[in-house]
Amino acid sequence: MATKKKTKFVCQECGYESAKWMGKCPGCQGWNTMVEEFEASAKQSSRSYVTSSSTAGSKPQSIVSVVSDTEARISTTMLELDRVLGGGIVPGSLVLVGGDPGIGKSTLLLQLSSKLAETKQRVLYISGEESVKQTKLRSDRLGVTSADLYVLAETDISFIERAIDEVKPTLVVIDSIQTVYQEEITSAPGSVAQVRECTAAFMRIAKTRGIAIFIVGHVTKQGSIAGPKLLEHMVDSVLYFEGERHHTYRILRAVKNRFGSTNEMGIFEMKEVGLEEVLNPSEIFLEDRSEGAAGSIVVASMEGTRPVLVELQALISPTSFGNPRRMATGIDHNRVSLLMAVLEKRVGLLLQNQDAYLNVAGGIRLDEPAIDLAIALSIASSFRNQITSPTDVAIGEIGLTGEIRRVSRIEQRVNEAAKLGFKRAIIPEKNLGGWTYPKGIKVIGVSTLEQALEVGIGG
Repeated sequence: MATKKKTKFVCQECGYESAKWMGKCPGCQGWNTMVEEFEASAKQSSRSYVTSSSTAGSKPQSIVSVVSDTEARISTTMLELDRVLGGGIVPGSLVLVGGDPGIGKSTLLLQLSSKLAETKQRVLYISGEESVKQTKLRSDRLGVTSADLYVLAETDISFIERAIDEVKPTLVVIDSIQTVYQEEITSAPGSVAQVRECTAAFMRIAKTRGIAIFIVGHVTKQGSIAGPKLLEHMVDSVLYFEGERHHTYRILRAVKNRFGSTNEMGIFEMKEVGLEEVLNPSEIFLEDRSEGAAGSIVVASMEGTRPVLVELQALISPTSFGNPRRMATGIDHNRVSLLMAVLEKRVGLLLQNQDAYLNVAGGIRLDEPAIDLAIALSIASSFRNQITSPTDVAIGEIGLTGEIRRVSRIEQRVNEAAKLGFKRAIIPEKNLGGWTYPKGIKVIGVSTLEQALEVGIGG
């Protein structure tokens, strides 16, 4: 007698499972995202999660007896990408690249494939969204001419695995994981079950054959990678490609990296011939800065191991509403409200009837506490309509009692400011000792917010 197939309803946005259909997903609160799927058999589901055929029947061993092989990383010859990856591509790694549609994910990976192919490394670029001729048109625009770059238009994972065995590449690019499917699974490509099982299959291929695999993942309208959260847990690295579609600059961030830091970022500029690296982002973010405007100041922020100088702008104006507006682009608006409360309580600025609009120029996002002092100075400058010096840079964290707290890596921040021609650096007083000041810049230590305002905007 044939066994009845069990079904379940799975949310295509967050992976929430239910025995019955629901109009609204309890997990992500999305409407009409529950899709019926057949449950995979135990034999089928367990097979995909085997990461290495050699691990079957292996015995536990002491950690001190395990020999660690330090395998050399593969350089992409793109310094910004190498920085984000932690020094290059690790053989056998599985990397997930996410980003908004049209942001340049396919362009970045095609350029990466071309760079590796030029160093006589075999690369297999598999597209499930474009034909081979379409990929060729894009490669002509980018100037890709290497014979070691192989392209394939395929979505069946069994054919993809066969092509990998034939080509024996160093790097495989899958564009994208939402188009790949396993024939044994009855649900449609892009469903939670298909994405989970196909990613597990690629993980097995990467670990057993020592091939680095980059997979492209679509994102939801909230900006997170579509599919189950398990997808991000399974891979070795998760990279987000960010930027405004109407701006030319793109930022590549690592939000997970088993082989390097998760604080690094790489900056690229989108041009007609593809993406070009921005090796000195501070000059780019400051090139359009206008001098002699109230509410503008430069802050030195750390992005991983790299100091980046960006302009922070504030506009304070009387409100015409019952509740004043607090809007911030590039920084946390809750942090802005907190600092405005500190300015009102500790310094005496009457900001409770003022609208506040803050912006980080260049489209970059800052999320470290060392930018607090710059936020406070820009708000006070706009409120008092007093101009800050265009050659000042502000660094420091502000506490609720109005004290200026110590920040990390102050020497690197000040050195970057001196290199770009800034004349004064306003920093926490507790950061003054223990390092050598660079020539050409005056370092001023402040201990309270009131003292910082006297130095920064002349009281």
